[in-house]
Amino acid sequence: MKIKETCTVIGQERIAQDVYSLWLQTGRIASQARPGQFVSLYSADGSRLLPRPISLCEIDDVQGRLRLVYRVVGKGTKEFSALSEGDTLDVLGPLGNGFPMEEAAGKRIFLIGGGIGIPPMLAAAQALESDRENKMLVMGYRDELFLDQELAAAGTLYVATEDGGAGVKGNVLDAIRSYGLAADLIFACGPRPMLRAIQEYAADRNITCYLSMEERMACGVGACLGCICASTGVDDHSRVHNKRVCKDGPVFLSTEVEL
Repeated sequence: MKIKETCTVIGQERIAQDVYSLWLQTGRIASQARPGQFVSLYSADGSRLLPRPISLCEIDDVQGRLRLVYRVVGKGTKEFSALSEGDTLDVLGPLGNGFPMEEAAGKRIFLIGGGIGIPPMLAAAQALESDRENKMLVMGYRDELFLDQELAAAGTLYVATEDGGAGVKGNVLDAIRSYGLAADLIFACGPRPMLRAIQEYAADRNITCYLSMEERMACGVGACLGCICASTGVDDHSRVHNKRVCKDGPVFLSTEVEL
């Protein structure tokens, strides 16, 4: 159920180069949210009509709090990075479909994140009730690490970096191969090239895999068709081979989408 409310900033800090961690107090959104979903944040500048979609990094449904970890990439996110304790902003959410957490019961699972696709994997890891050794968090960074302490507390963390400064030098699949890891289920979020490689990896090994897509969005609620991705089946809404990332996703079964 989508809810629009004015949320209060609990606190914010910079945790890596151009990456910020924002905690919000919500009235109802946190109680409805699930890992893999996102919220849309509205700018206080009336000239910026479209909200900015940001994935959920942590969900505290008891205290009604949400943690959003995002990268500053434009004027909207630059504005959000200046928010401090006590400030307010309008938020719409929770939006989209989350990860099917019920499918992870009793299974070995890869939680794979790359770049700014790392934050939603923390929410998923924290929500899973699997044994620690069955929750394998494989994270790919360009160089500077962030959220690594929280991830390590939520499961068994494996790291890959492009420059080799931490963990395995290379990408997330290099880390999986290097550590000799195996799983029955995959949840992943990150840039399209990474998701494409994971999709192929899962298909080759007949592993059930869910991918959270990153796309630019306009309305965020499925009305404008501004964030479509190619699909293997015909969409019920548009009657063509596409899916709306904001409405039908952002989480898709890997066999549903073409990358």
